[in-house]
Amino acid sequence: MNLYDPRQLESLNELESLVYRYIIEHPNTVPFMRIRELASEAHVSTTTVLHFCKKMGCDGYAQFKWKLKQETGSAQETRLPDTLGELQNFLWRVGTPEYDAALDEAAGLIARAERVFLVGIGNSGSMAEYGARYFSNLGKFALSVTDPFYPVTVTPNVSMTAVLLSVSGETRQVLHLAQQLKAQRCSLVAITCSPESSLAKLSDLALPYYATNRRVGSEQYDLTSQMPALYLLEALAHRVYNRMLE
Repeated sequence: MNLYDPRQLESLNELESLVYRYIIEHPNTVPFMRIRELASEAHVSTTTVLHFCKKMGCDGYAQFKWKLKQETGSAQETRLPDTLGELQNFLWRVGTPEYDAALDEAAGLIARAERVFLVGIGNSGSMAEYGARYFSNLGKFALSVTDPFYPVTVTPNVSMTAVLLSVSGETRQVLHLAQQLKAQRCSLVAITCSPESSLAKLSDLALPYYATNRRVGSEQYDLTSQMPALYLLEALAHRVYNRMLE
C-alpha cells in the first residue's frame, strides 16, 4: 500500500508539509498519537492535520493512522497508548449523519431477518457471542457462529442476515463463511476496521471503525481494541429493538 502519492504531496501547502515531515520522521510513533498531540509536535493546528489527511485520500485522522500503521507495520512499539484517544476518534467518526444512516440501514436488515447470525473467530468470536446474547435479550433471537466449520444450512423462504466481525476484514475462515452465507442469499453486515478489506467489499453493508491493529509478544497476541465493535453491536441492537416496538 502506497500511502503517499507524489501528486498528493505536490498539493500540500507549507503547513501541511510540516505535518508530512513530522510523520515521515516518526512513522512508528504517529499511529499512537492523538490528533492534538500531532498538531502540537508539528506546530500546526488540528484543522491543518485534517486537511493533510484528506489530501492523502483519507476521510479523517483515524483512517490515516490506520493506513499508516498498516504501511509501517510498527509492531516494534513497546508502549501501549491510552485507549481514550482512540475511542474518542471512533466516537467522533460515528457521530456523522452518514454513519448514522449506515447504522439505520444495517438495523433494518437485521430487524427484517427471520434468522440472525453473528460470525467471528478468535477475539471477534467473543464479540459474536456477546452480540448474539445481547440481541436475544432484547427479543431478537440470534445465533453466534464461532466455528469456522459451522455447516451453513438454509430453510427455503426464510430471510437471513449475518453480522460478520473481523478486525482486519481478511480472516480466511470468516471470509469462507461469508461466501457460503452470501451464496444462500443471506444479507451481510461487516463490522471491521477497513472499508477496503475483502470482507467489507463482499458484504452488503460495512461499518468500519479504523481501530489500530495492536500486537505484542513478537506479534503473537492480538490486543486490538474491541470497544468500537462492542459499541456498534449494542447500537445496532438498540435500533432493532426500537423498530420492533413500532
